[in-house]
Formats: sequence, C-alpha cells, structure tokens
Amino acid sequence: MREIWTRAGIVSILITIISTYALGYLSIYLFESYGWLLFILIPFLIGFLPPYIFGIRKKVTKAQAYKLSFFTALCTILLLFVLAIEGLICVIMASPLLLLSIWLGSYIGFIISERKFLKSKIVNSLLVILCLGFMSFDYINLPAELTPVKTKIVIDAPIEKVWENVIQFDKLEEPEDWIFKTGISYPVDAEIKGNGVGAVRYCNFTTGSFVEPITTWNKPTLLQFDVKEQPIPMNEINPFYEVHPPHLEGYFKSYKGQFKLKKINSNKTEIEGTTWYKVSISPEFYWKSWSDFIIHRIHKRVLRHIKKESEENLNL
Repeated sequence: MREIWTRAGIVSILITIISTYALGYLSIYLFESYGWLLFILIPFLIGFLPPYIFGIRKKVTKAQAYKLSFFTALCTILLLFVLAIEGLICVIMASPLLLLSIWLGSYIGFIISERKFLKSKIVNSLLVILCLGFMSFDYINLPAELTPVKTKIVIDAPIEKVWENVIQFDKLEEPEDWIFKTGISYPVDAEIKGNGVGAVRYCNFTTGSFVEPITTWNKPTLLQFDVKEQPIPMNEINPFYEVHPPHLEGYFKSYKGQFKLKKINSNKTEIEGTTWYKVSISPEFYWKSWSDFIIHRIHKRVLRHIKKESEENLNL
C-alpha cells in the first residue's frame, strides 16, 4: 500500500475523486439522470484514472493499479456517506455494476500506463468524448413503455370472500422477508372510500400512502385502479446522517394496478396482482431486475395476507 501514500498516489486519487464528483453532480443535479454515466462510466474512471495518472510519473504494476483504484473507490463511497449524498442500500444494490466497471477501468489504465501506446492528449480527448457520449445517451435513453409485474396465488376460499379482502384489508403482520428490513417500503394495510368506479383505495406503506382511484369494478372478478399519488420507495440507511437522495423522487413510478380473480371451483380462487411501472434509472435491464424482484415481494406479502384472511374467516 506504500504507493498510495506517495505524492503521485495521493495526487492521482485526489484528481480522480474531484473529477468523478464533478461528473456525478452534472449527471444528477443538472441533467437529472441516474444512468450509464453514473453507474458505468464514473466507476470506470475511478478505476482508470489512478493507475493512469500515477503511471505518468512512475512505473505502476498491475497489483499497484488495483490497489490504487479500489482504495480510490473506497474513499469515494465513504465521501458519499459523510457528505450525506447517498445511502448504504443503494450502493450495495449498485455494487455489481460498480465493481465490474472499476476493475475494467483499472486494468485498462494499467495497460495504457505500462505500454504507453497512447499519448496523454489522445487519452484525455477520448475521455472527454466518452463523457459527452454517455451524457447524451442517458439524456435520450428514457423508458418509453410501462413494465408489468404479475404475481399469482391460489386461495382455498370462495371468490366472493376473496374479493372482500382484496378491496381493503386490516393491518398486516410484521414482515419476515429480508428485503423489507433494508429500508424498502412495504404495505401495512389498505382501506377504500366509496364503492364502485370512482371510489378511492388507499394502500398504506411504511413511507406513506398510494392513492388509487378505482377505474374498473367488476365484482368479484376484476379491480383496476390508477395511481394518483405514491410515497417514496424506501428510507435510505446512512451510517452518519438521515439522507434523501434525488432518486427517491420520481425515478421509480407506479402508474396503475389491478387484482384479477378467477373462480376455480366453489371453494378455490386464483388471484393475480399486477403493477405497471417505469424505472427511469439505467442500465434499465439491471435496475428493472431489482424493481421486478421487489414488486414481486410486495405482491406476495399482500396476496399471502389476503389468502390468510380469506381462509381463516371462511366460517365467520
């Protein structure tokens, strides 16, 4: 680790942190984008710049390159917490993308530094072009279509009884699912005001309420609703402060949902819950996998409660 505490090591780390924070600020606060620039290019630069800058002054080995890059990454992440910019859970969720990009950047930085087959002016020009390209790509690459997530369960109860527990339900038990112990918001109960189309359903989560005007009321087979208002998707965990990063507001948005009930026989009902949403964070394929997983867990929590209530209260 001695190379880190040399003049060349400290300079390379400081230049990297200042440069990547400036890019991150532009991405989040100017372009209002959490995308490829933030999750791919910036960690790539965190990996690339320290060995590349260090190598301009001194010879760098591959081991030294990795040490410089990952120590810089650690400092960058700690600053996110200390400056109350980000929380622990989102960093953990993004870590596969971050680690892969940092490693790749470090390796390429080492190769260029060792072989010096590109002049500094050419490398700097390529980096500027990369930054502009990623910013442009994020700006135009916005999600166009809603993503549906569907979850099914079979309940040993008549369809009419299940319907009663769909439109509103009492307080759910404390969750055992690990994902809800991380600060991710989860449903606690639901109530409805009114009856039929035009009624408003309130699905209450730990961070607030989803306000859901009913658009289809086909008792007892189909309940559809829009999402007029929704709370933040999670309470971020930070080792030092309470934080509220911008991605909690509007980057994940639910647009509508439905419960579809199907009568299997007089005492058995299939129920399918569906949520349509958009996630305005890229790479979309990566963050949608997280969103789909979390929404499925939310669906299962609600559907299992409906199953429990419907089957327990059959004879009441």
